[in-house]
Amino acid sequence: METTHTQKCSGEQGHTHDHGHNHSHGKSPVILFFTGLALFIVALFINEGSLIQNILFISATFLSGYHIILEGIVETIEQSKAKRKFAPNVHILMTLAAFGAIIIGSYEEAALLILIFAAAHFLEEYAEGRSKREITNLLKMNPTEARLIQADGSVKTVDVSQLKIGDNLQVLNGDQIPTDGRILTGATSIDESSINGESIPREKSVGDEVFGSTINGNGTFTMEVTKDSSDTVFAKIVQLVNQSQSNLSKTATKIQQLEPYYVTIVLILVPLFIAAGPFIFNWSWNDSFYRGMVFLISASPCALAASAVPATLSGISNLAKRGVLFKGGSYLANLATIKSVAFDKTGTLTQGKPVVTDFYFLTETNEQDYIDIIIAMEKTANHPLANAILAKFTPAEKLELQVENELGKGLITVFDGATYQLGKPEIFVNTNKQITKHNEQYAKEGKTVVYFAKNQEVIGLIAMMDVPNEHAKPVISYLKSQGIHTTMITGDAELTGQAVGRQIGIDEVVGNVLPENKAAIVQEQQARYGSVAMLGDGVNDAPALVTADIGVAMGDGTDIAIDVADAVLMQNDLTKFSYAHATAKRLDRVVWQNIIFSMFIVILLITLNILGKMDITIGVIAHEGSTLLVILNGLRLLIPTKS
Repeated sequence: METTHTQKCSGEQGHTHDHGHNHSHGKSPVILFFTGLALFIVALFINEGSLIQNILFISATFLSGYHIILEGIVETIEQSKAKRKFAPNVHILMTLAAFGAIIIGSYEEAALLILIFAAAHFLEEYAEGRSKREITNLLKMNPTEARLIQADGSVKTVDVSQLKIGDNLQVLNGDQIPTDGRILTGATSIDESSINGESIPREKSVGDEVFGSTINGNGTFTMEVTKDSSDTVFAKIVQLVNQSQSNLSKTATKIQQLEPYYVTIVLILVPLFIAAGPFIFNWSWNDSFYRGMVFLISASPCALAASAVPATLSGISNLAKRGVLFKGGSYLANLATIKSVAFDKTGTLTQGKPVVTDFYFLTETNEQDYIDIIIAMEKTANHPLANAILAKFTPAEKLELQVENELGKGLITVFDGATYQLGKPEIFVNTNKQITKHNEQYAKEGKTVVYFAKNQEVIGLIAMMDVPNEHAKPVISYLKSQGIHTTMITGDAELTGQAVGRQIGIDEVVGNVLPENKAAIVQEQQARYGSVAMLGDGVNDAPALVTADIGVAMGDGTDIAIDVADAVLMQNDLTKFSYAHATAKRLDRVVWQNIIFSMFIVILLITLNILGKMDITIGVIAHEGSTLLVILNGLRLLIPTKS
């Protein structure tokens, strides 16, 4: 499968995630282009019609346009072989137009045509850039060292690549877990957001699985290696990213679809036009050949070449000023065609960290006293849930308590002769009906619940949840107004996802999704709806981002998500996505206005040429005038888009 996309004079391209570029010329063609431009400017000040001036114009044509000529010939041959049919491109037409101008002695016009086309070509290439980068940021996240427990009980730091299945490792608090395995001794909480996207760390104890690249909390444990480093979940994510980048097919833009038909028709009509001139219009053969060359120049797509490039660059500039970075004009153009948007939940549609949403105590008389005790207990914990509780409540009296964190019992302390306990509902036996009722209600809402007990009797509970991003609801509403389907993809439980989905009005929620399945869900969406955009921020989102037609990373997300995405929303502002979509639709309208106008000018000039009302000079002036108008129309996209 072809893995690169072909540059078009129109400023639009097929979608590919290898971010390569068939027309990456390096520095030499750019230098030659400006050399040719300098010669062209010098020639303008030489005596008109002189040999030196003509030589300078011809030199400018070949220096500035040699890569245009080369691509026109070579790529036409290659594409024709690949497709087993004649497949010309605009480059070959521009090449023939320049040669035609030279044949009839219009050296200045030949140079001007090539310079304009080459300038647009380089301008677009500069805008597109080379977005494909080595996945260095992702590989940096891959653990490189491990604490290997030797046979004598000593611990030795070794390279992860040296680990074998069955090795025992020591993992200290705050360590990055070196590889996939199973806990042998100890207990801890582990931040697995880089793997499953969940904002709330998982509590792990003996027998539980752990994954490489995840971050250990405040516990220490030993583990047994259960997978080779090349078979870990993290390694599979890297592999999926590479596969997606190398196997995506191109999404043809409208101009690309028009190009081969346009070029083929012109190539057929020019010789027919020349041959028919003496018989139909009673022209001499010299006059017919001259008119044929004027026809070829008139049909050359100078204005068409500028239809999308300035408009696209203006749209990209507009968005960049407002915190949306696109890696290429084709991605912005294709954004206007999306039929479905898939969102990662944590950190994209939600704030990415839990907050206290509800709390309940059996008695309100001692509520503040209980809160003071809870705060004193949670101050000793290093856990996002503890941070959420501390952010929610303010103590009336600051207590200093001795708190123990016991496996299977949670936090325990003694105060005023009573034993207080904080932990998951599963560890408590004696539960009041009111407490159970509240717990069931909060669980249905996808919230995480912590029980508070006094002398082993539950007297209160606190519910927490990763709440929706404040911009999520209006963005979903905008997408619905545009007839675009919305889907939330999350590694969290279905209930949690549904709870968030109801609050923001999303169309579909898919929960309990493993990292490797996110890309498959995007593919299923593509089969159902067509062009799909994906928004995410984590390593686990990377395969889905490169699978989607448009991958959009949140600016506060991981480096790899930003690296493989086609666009980045800085500062995690979701409203910028709806703004980008509105701008993309404006771009689509402007580009089509330019295409229709440029083709109208071509038809008009050809008609006047047939009627004998136009010569080469008028043709060039009309072409440059239409090109200028097309560029000015495209620059309108610098003006902010109305929401």
